[in-house]
Amino acid sequence: MKLSATLLFAILYFYCGTASYAQIRQSDQQTGQQTDQASSNQAGKQAGQSTEDAMAASLAESRKLIMSGQSKSAIAKLSSLPNQSDIRVIHLLGVAHYQIADYAQAIGLLTQVWDNLPANSPERREAIELLGTSHYLIGHVADSLPFLEQAKAWATGNMELSFITGVAYIDGKQPAMARESFARLFKAAPESGTASLVTALMMMRFKADSLAEAELKLALEKEPKLAGANFWLGQLMHRRGQYGEAIVLLEKELTINPSNGMAYYLIGDAYTRQSKWDEALPTLRKAIWLEPYFTESYVLLGKTYLNKKNYGLAETMLKRAIQFDRNNKQAHSLLGQLYEQTGRSLEAKQELAIAEGLPADNK
Repeated sequence: MKLSATLLFAILYFYCGTASYAQIRQSDQQTGQQTDQASSNQAGKQAGQSTEDAMAASLAESRKLIMSGQSKSAIAKLSSLPNQSDIRVIHLLGVAHYQIADYAQAIGLLTQVWDNLPANSPERREAIELLGTSHYLIGHVADSLPFLEQAKAWATGNMELSFITGVAYIDGKQPAMARESFARLFKAAPESGTASLVTALMMMRFKADSLAEAELKLALEKEPKLAGANFWLGQLMHRRGQYGEAIVLLEKELTINPSNGMAYYLIGDAYTRQSKWDEALPTLRKAIWLEPYFTESYVLLGKTYLNKKNYGLAETMLKRAIQFDRNNKQAHSLLGQLYEQTGRSLEAKQELAIAEGLPADNK
């Protein structure tokens, strides 16, 4: 059957209209879906931003607690946060544990994250410094040095870090590296006699006497007239009981610095330990003139006068020593002996009882 032109037009119009409506409807549906998706994404972003803002606020508050000395409160707050795997949380927990001297826990936490923190960031540098210090403080000297070495690149003005690095190198028996650290700390040229001298003093402080002896000899090779080098080397010899060598070195020191009262005292002490009372007397008197408030010189001078049977001057010196230090065990003991030798038994008994009641490490 042949369709009329009018009917064909009507059918085409209806189809096209229906198609256009369907297309519009589909477009509207797609637009609606896109709008719904955009709204959903926006809501997700807002929720994520809100969560991140909350985390940032908690981290800032925890840092503030740490800085104000409330590290235990900071640990409690950080431990309550939902995302315990966040490197920022782990990092701050490590810092907080360091601040309460829980160095092993600090190491465990900071080791997990330091290498994942942004390069050259304050947080990464902090983690490296604390790892170096924590390892050293619990005796992991070898483990501490790589971190301390890294920290030198940016912490040039950090005196504590330079000090710990130097001491770690002493423990590790690396005198050249220790010298470099202490030279930086005391603003001396690393190859100077002064750098060797201050390094030797640190070695003596930490009972590394053999290293100190070599370092002091090195200082004197570099600067034979360096004040203090012969003195400390003489003190090392005195500590070992090598009194003859000690006296020679201390007398060399006095040619460089004749105002060193402690050098006179140590020479006098070395003579008294060898019962050379006549030699001890003039050096101890000079020690007192230069260091009038140093108790031990009076004690030794009193002992010297006592052995020379000069009881009057011995009593004066020992009483002066007690005046400066009432708990000086040796002074009370020697005064008790003096009273015994001069027939004052009651006073002797009193002084010896005082001496007996004092700790053994008080002279």
